Amino acid sequence: MKNPRQTKSIARSQGRSKKELQNFSLGQSNTEYSESYNPKLLEAFDNKNPKNIAWTTFICTEFTSLCPKTNQPDFAKVFINYIAADKMVESKSLKLYLHSFRNHGDFHEDCIQTICNDLVKLMKPKYIEVIGEFTPRGGIAIFPFASYAAPAKEFQEIYKERLKSYAPGKYTTELKRVY
Repeated sequence: MKNPRQTKSIARSQGRSKKELQNFSLGQSNTEYSESYNPKLLEAFDNKNPKNIAWTTFICTEFTSLCPKTNQPDFAKVFINYIAADKMVESKSLKLYLHSFRNHGDFHEDCIQTICNDLVKLMKPKYIEVIGEFTPRGGIAIFPFASYAAPAKEFQEIYKERLKSYAPGKYTTELKRVY
């Protein structure tokens, strides 16, 4: 006789059904890139393990946006670290969304906060942080940090600790590897 827990575990290991994947842009033969900032590009899927605490990290090594004053391009690595609740962000939609900043004129700090806010709205994660490591221009590098934590005590503690101990390179790439 099969144990119901084993059956559920086996079903879980067989991956996603076609029905679960049918509405994602992933796998379309023609990818369209937005010419302007577009949070509607973001897609989420169900987290099959919402009771678990697991970090997910995305690193976008080619983020670009425009300086709102000079229209000069700004370049950055963007790090997104999060602990999912019921939803997770689909990676191709995230790539297309981040690309939508290419012609978006905003300051570094505003871009990073916007990304954090949009991902919170999409996923309602247990915890998320978005960090930008912008390439120096005029001799100054800017590393903005934005974060959010769900109300539960354990996530509020992570939020407070990471804010208190944040330093450039601490949750991303060590500075000695950047310069």
